[in-house]
Amino acid sequence: MSRSPIFESPAKESVPVSSLGTLLDLLEDPVLVSDRSGKFLLANVRGKERLAAYGFTFGPGLNLFTDLLQVSSKAIEEQIEAGKQVDSKFECCAGGAIARIQWLADADWLVVSLESKAKQIDSRAAAASQHTVQELLQEREITYRNLLAAYLRLQEVNRQKTVFLASAAHELKTPLAVIKGYYDLLLSGSLGKLTDKQRDILQESKESCERLVRLVSMFLNYSALESGKLVLHLRENDMRDCLGELATRWREAFVRKQVRLETTLDSNLPIFKFDYQKVQQTVANLLDNALKHTPAGGNVHLRAELYFWERRTAEELQSLDRRRERTQTPNGIKVSVSDSGTGIASEHHQEIFEDFVRVDRSSSGMGLGLAIAKRLVQAHRGKIWVDSEPRRGCTFTFLLPIDHS
Repeated sequence: MSRSPIFESPAKESVPVSSLGTLLDLLEDPVLVSDRSGKFLLANVRGKERLAAYGFTFGPGLNLFTDLLQVSSKAIEEQIEAGKQVDSKFECCAGGAIARIQWLADADWLVVSLESKAKQIDSRAAAASQHTVQELLQEREITYRNLLAAYLRLQEVNRQKTVFLASAAHELKTPLAVIKGYYDLLLSGSLGKLTDKQRDILQESKESCERLVRLVSMFLNYSALESGKLVLHLRENDMRDCLGELATRWREAFVRKQVRLETTLDSNLPIFKFDYQKVQQTVANLLDNALKHTPAGGNVHLRAELYFWERRTAEELQSLDRRRERTQTPNGIKVSVSDSGTGIASEHHQEIFEDFVRVDRSSSGMGLGLAIAKRLVQAHRGKIWVDSEPRRGCTFTFLLPIDHS
């Protein structure tokens, strides 16, 4: 045990005992000093306060062994006689504290450091708490790894599902196209005259076949989107031709359901880069959705117009006055499909663009049309939304940028 400077060479009496008491007061821990018999000689302020807290008064009548420790001094004496380094711990103060006793050979003094038992318990609790925190961290790491493994398994299952859907849809596409071709051939009268009843049956069968073709096409597009294999073929195209051609294809379906289809295409629409087929598919999904939810006698309106889309980029973060002064040159195309159908409640305006979501369970379809439309629009760096209220119809609108800077 190293010797403290304050007790060094007391036999030479170079430092008075009173001065040692003053130096002891500088220590933060409660410290007492006694002779070998247990008679107290010195104590710092904190030592006296600790003794008082346990019901003891520091003084010559107080004995370390008989009063505080309530043990014989024999164990300490034996260690000293054997020339061993004394460093022992005892319970003291009726079990309320721990006394650590060290022997200073030069002075033949016993230095007693008092430590609250509650403090030791707190230290053990802190150590246990630290151990518990480490266990929790380890458990969290294990849980994270398990969740990651489960997520990867789900991703693989989802990939397999997508591959299966794509394979099934691809296998169905060719026979359905052949069946539709035969229906067209029969309805044209090339293979013989049809009665009105036969024509009605063939026409109804053809419509069912066309619905299956649309579902197959939707599955193929969905699998392409899910697998990340969507490729946009951006070419300089005319939006008026794109939407006009699509409206012509859909007119017959609207006539059969007795719903009027109106088309308003701005004559100033510019030629710009977009994927002709993907935009047609997007609008076809919107027209199909409108037709399904519009009763006979209703109307659907397809519009396309120039639009100033104030997309806030880093270069456009200017003051409000400067933005007002700037000429608002149209930089986008706004395409909308409005209907006079049942409408959609506001709480469903976001979820209807999610996969396999159908607000109206009585309607046909898989709940993929709007989800696919949203992804195709976003692939063009555009945005899509719906404005609707129950029993007031709805308007689906999407914006496409015409500047590709």
